[in-house]
Amino acid sequence: MKLIFLGTGAGRPTLARNVSSIALVFTEHHNRFWLFDAGEGTQQRLLQTGLKLNKLERIFVTHMHGDHVYGLPGLLGSRTYYEGAGKLRLYGPPGLRGYIEGALRYSEAHLNYEVDIAEIEGGPVELEDAGYTVEAAELNHRVRSFGYRVAESHRPGRLDLTALARLGVPPGPLYGKLRRGEDVTLPDGQTVRSADVVGPPRKGRVVTILGDTSPCESSVRLAKDADLLVHEATFGIGMEEKAAAYGHSTIAQAAATAAEAGARKLIVTHISSRYNDEEVERLVAEVRSVSPNTEAASDLLERSVPRS
Repeated sequence: MKLIFLGTGAGRPTLARNVSSIALVFTEHHNRFWLFDAGEGTQQRLLQTGLKLNKLERIFVTHMHGDHVYGLPGLLGSRTYYEGAGKLRLYGPPGLRGYIEGALRYSEAHLNYEVDIAEIEGGPVELEDAGYTVEAAELNHRVRSFGYRVAESHRPGRLDLTALARLGVPPGPLYGKLRRGEDVTLPDGQTVRSADVVGPPRKGRVVTILGDTSPCESSVRLAKDADLLVHEATFGIGMEEKAAAYGHSTIAQAAATAAEAGARKLIVTHISSRYNDEEVERLVAEVRSVSPNTEAASDLLERSVPRS
């Protein structure tokens, strides 16, 4: 599992930063991926990553501001040209359906795959995917804005191969049964208990991706003990009043949220064009006393999500 940041700027594209979009790539599942937001130019960035639109399964929209959705119609149209592009599911705030259907109708776009649009109100998102759950919650912005918590299911514990060899369990189907928690009986009548040869379950990874927001309780709840938190940081330290007026956060507020939630890593994005790369690095350095494992996103930055 890894994140690829396709756009990390706030409000409008610049030469250095495109507008908001993030790909969550499931590297262990043949690089199928989900998108979080799709600002203008998202598919141009995708072309630089090697990700193929027929591997795109879901799009999660945080809110309906243009810098988060203007890339959607073009991307949906381009996906038609990829062989094997199956059903695509979109999730987002009320208004998403009307926006997509209107754009496709008035541009006379004809898709050769099914699009399922779910307008959400918060809470668990229906995924039909046994491997992951997604929870959405409303944040604090000028329009309805959501954050998403993606949680990987727990994995079975590791087999104790030394113990299995000592007990005479042959490699093969019996290993699978033991990993699933089933006890097995060997040909000699000996019973091998799963609990004796399988370690504790391995905790699934948690990635939290927030839309535009001022500090709020929902941000902390969605990011609780996350392995990776992506939080906007439109403004620098000392600009809290302006951030509040526009429904945004400063980098210090993002770090405080990460610290309160116990997130293991914080990546800040949605960065105002008023800050150059040197200034962004200075801001990140200043908040590491609050959230030590903090990093600023840049376009096409890739970060794996390791298991705890």
